[in-house]
Amino acid sequence: MLILASASAARKTLLTQAGLVFSTMPADIDERALESAAHEAGADGRDNALLLAKAKAAAVAKTHPGAFVIGADQTLALGTELLHKPVNRADAALQLDRLKGKTHRLHAAVTLVQDDVLLWSDIQTAELTMREFSDADRDDVLAREGEGILSSVGGYRLEGPSIRLFEAISGDYFTILGLPLLPLLAALREFAPEVLKDQTA
Repeated sequence: MLILASASAARKTLLTQAGLVFSTMPADIDERALESAAHEAGADGRDNALLLAKAKAAAVAKTHPGAFVIGADQTLALGTELLHKPVNRADAALQLDRLKGKTHRLHAAVTLVQDDVLLWSDIQTAELTMREFSDADRDDVLAREGEGILSSVGGYRLEGPSIRLFEAISGDYFTILGLPLLPLLAALREFAPEVLKDQTA
């Protein structure tokens, strides 16, 4: 049995398109509390992404003995500051304004857990630079994106109209979407080959 410990539509789509059969079960953890404690201990964006991915998978694995559980998380770092999903459209506009003309990093972590054992983990980083867009450009993109923008860290979606706001991107596309897919598939082949057999989309 394969479980994705996430409610992310992007992650579900990526796994489905890869031909995997899986269940989804969002982990019941306090992400902000874990992140805050880690920050106080000196953790950076990469550390936080990996910490949360592990915590999500471990939480779900506890209630599903024997299942292979995928935990994933993504953080957005602007320098030493971490940005989160906007709470509304006005908040999304403020976040985009902070990112305008600057380069930020997306850290995407993924883990594979079975019972209380961390079988594998990986983290990838992408660098993204926004152009000096106008307020009209920003507002047009937000209108085109709609409410879907509220589920995306940073207030944008690279797979949507938000791409208009960018000047340069360096990194793996799957990492940008929040799930380093190729390393994950390699890990499944190594640690859980049975979940790749006889599966249909």
